[in-house]
Amino acid sequence: MNKDLLFSKIKESAALTDEYLSSIIDTSDPDTESVAQSMRYSLFAGGKRIRAFLVLEFCRLLGGKTEAALPFAAAIEMMHTFSLIHDDLPCMDDDDLRRGKPTNHKVYGEATALLAGDALAIKLFGTVASNPYVTAENALAAVKILSDASAEVGMVGGQIMDMYAEEHKITLETLKKLYGKKTGCLIRAAALLGCLAAGKSQESPEGKAATKYAEGIGLAFQIRDDVLDSIGDVTKLGKTIGSDAANNKTTFLTFMTVQEAMKEAQKATESAKNAVSSFEGHEILCELADYLLERES
Repeated sequence: MNKDLLFSKIKESAALTDEYLSSIIDTSDPDTESVAQSMRYSLFAGGKRIRAFLVLEFCRLLGGKTEAALPFAAAIEMMHTFSLIHDDLPCMDDDDLRRGKPTNHKVYGEATALLAGDALAIKLFGTVASNPYVTAENALAAVKILSDASAEVGMVGGQIMDMYAEEHKITLETLKKLYGKKTGCLIRAAALLGCLAAGKSQESPEGKAATKYAEGIGLAFQIRDDVLDSIGDVTKLGKTIGSDAANNKTTFLTFMTVQEAMKEAQKATESAKNAVSSFEGHEILCELADYLLERES
């Protein structure tokens, strides 16, 4: 396995997911076209679609079919996108740019952006529930996984913890919990959705291995983010270096050196790789884990 092949597979899965997403966002009604275009603007604003790749790849490795995984892959990307739209709003982070483009509310207005995020957050559950290629039981399990990943026990909970941490000191254990909710929950959901698409439950050995893998790469990803904000290359990152320290934000580097933080990330990566070592064809998941650990942007 090599990175060129990994990137080729990620690009392939992104294209399949984009095609599916494009087919389910209805822009035909002129009375609601503005919100549909707002949804599409952020859905197709760029990004590697790593979460969608995890859905499709876990499904493939476990013997499932692509058509069963695509509705789940689309749903996880809708969930991620709605969170980005809402995060950028003036009441939250008040950001002007996302991936080098004006944020949704800067283009469509705050009210339409809010509704676009709401529509994506609701539509994703219908997409999952109506997946015709999985059993009703597994479709329901997917709804539960996505609900837990996004609500107060998941991503929303992580965001409220992040807001608290902007004004208060927190412990390293609390920081890990925050990261696990704000970012890790969606990565874990993606891996588990791939298992469900292949007919493997969250409680199955495959589901438990997928959970451990996702938790490992999720933690390593966040640690690497903290490190890159300190020592990264601004031309590769596309954002200001040192903003975490300047804003007195609690990160892994609040508690340890860059070298110590990267050892923690390496440990999490190895745990992830070990979790899927029994999967036939697991090398691509290991390559992804190594890439996330070593990435420069």
